Amino acid sequence: MRTRTSTVRRGLIAVVLAVGLLAAACGSDDDASAAPARAAEASDHGHDADESSAAVELRQDMRKLWEDHVTWTRQFIVSAVAGLPDTDIAAERLLQNQTDIGDAIATYYGEDAGQRLTELLRDHILIAADLVGAAKANDTATVTAKRDAWYANAHDIAVFLADANPAWPVDTVEQMMRTHLDDTLAEATARITGDWDADVAAYDRIHTHILGMADALTAGIVEQFPDRFED
Repeated sequence: MRTRTSTVRRGLIAVVLAVGLLAAACGSDDDASAAPARAAEASDHGHDADESSAAVELRQDMRKLWEDHVTWTRQFIVSAVAGLPDTDIAAERLLQNQTDIGDAIATYYGEDAGQRLTELLRDHILIAADLVGAAKANDTATVTAKRDAWYANAHDIAVFLADANPAWPVDTVEQMMRTHLDDTLAEATARITGDWDADVAAYDRIHTHILGMADALTAGIVEQFPDRFED
């Protein structure tokens, strides 16, 4: 466990450090001021007053999973940047969340699908580690390529979900994934640079956005498997 945790910690610290290095090396393609509008658009999912108790339970469970994702991501960023002694524990909890999300998908789409989603989520960490090495070497071309690969990973997740469920259009899911990535980068950058107002504002956007994303995933599952959501 300790070996695995140390590896995960190094990879996750790479995510945090890569943000600051990337800002200096190549700048950002997205204006942070546009993020609230993107989050609001992605979060526009209502709730059916007649939804079954099973659908309500799924929505609550899905929200919990994705709130855990952004909560423990934030906790890790805070701990890693400050060098706090709970950094490894936060890393373990964040890693478990990726497995939990995969397991939730496996309930409806099978174990292979759940494992594939978990693998895709972990790829974010590995790509970020490569970003750090390139940024430290001032290798702008590699930084750009790895940054593109990180967003390509978000595309792969969107394609995976769209292939699993026609209620999740690939363009819609990809935009939600990109918004999540953009805002998380903004959150980490603000924390690293000590811009506390921006740090809080970024997390508020992230939290609102992830609830909309969780609800969209829930709605798609209920639509695809109606027989499993009848009271």
